[in-house]
Amino acid sequence: MKPIIKVEDISKKFRINPRETSSIRYETLRESLTNLVRLPFTRNRKNGQRDDTVWALKDVNFEVFPGEVMGIIGANGAGKSTLLKVLSRIIEPTSGRVELYGRVASLLEVGTGFHPDLSGRENVYLNGAILGMKRREIDERFDEIVAFAEVERFIDTAVKHYSSGMYLRLAFAVAAHLDPEILIVDEVLAVGDARFQKKCLGKMNDVTRSGRTVLLVTHGLAVVTQLCRRAILFSGGRIVKMGPAADVIDYYDATLNPSQVEL
Repeated sequence: MKPIIKVEDISKKFRINPRETSSIRYETLRESLTNLVRLPFTRNRKNGQRDDTVWALKDVNFEVFPGEVMGIIGANGAGKSTLLKVLSRIIEPTSGRVELYGRVASLLEVGTGFHPDLSGRENVYLNGAILGMKRREIDERFDEIVAFAEVERFIDTAVKHYSSGMYLRLAFAVAAHLDPEILIVDEVLAVGDARFQKKCLGKMNDVTRSGRTVLLVTHGLAVVTQLCRRAILFSGGRIVKMGPAADVIDYYDATLNPSQVEL
């Protein structure tokens, strides 16, 4: 079977403590005098400062197949969210290649992709258009999306006035109902209440039964056990274990290192 997601040698590097670059800037007299006083201290600090880099991802390789739910687990700062941002085309990898064979819907943070000044209704149509859907296709799913999100009374209200729970419900409903071939979800179940979490799990099962693919980042190991046949464990930006979900979780439990620094 041909993979729907193919990740080849992906690495992502970020700079930390970058040196200040020179640029033209107009200062007030007060700012000029303040900077003049600070100059000797600034020079001393810069002399001891390096332009350091950190690898958020390093030499990552894996494949995901149609209809599969792949769990991505690991401590904070392990590289999970950076990976999803690369797959969602939010950031570019420093090196390597990603191949995605299908339409992608991403739910990386509550309300990601929503325009705060637009109503819930307008955001549903906007996100559908971004996914390449025709208005008729969105029309056919609109009532189901609104009912799932439980925001019928507020669908014509600007989403900047929504609570975080309303944001989450509508964002998940849009991502899951607009028929992407690939659904990328980052910790969506950490925000909603228990009833809505159960509802999301049921919908993700429906998505995979229809042959679509889910990439799920979560700290909820029980969710991984319930939904995923396979899982990937990240640590320090690298894959340290990949295989059957139960085996990966057992390995994670045995080697858990909570001292990771979040990126």
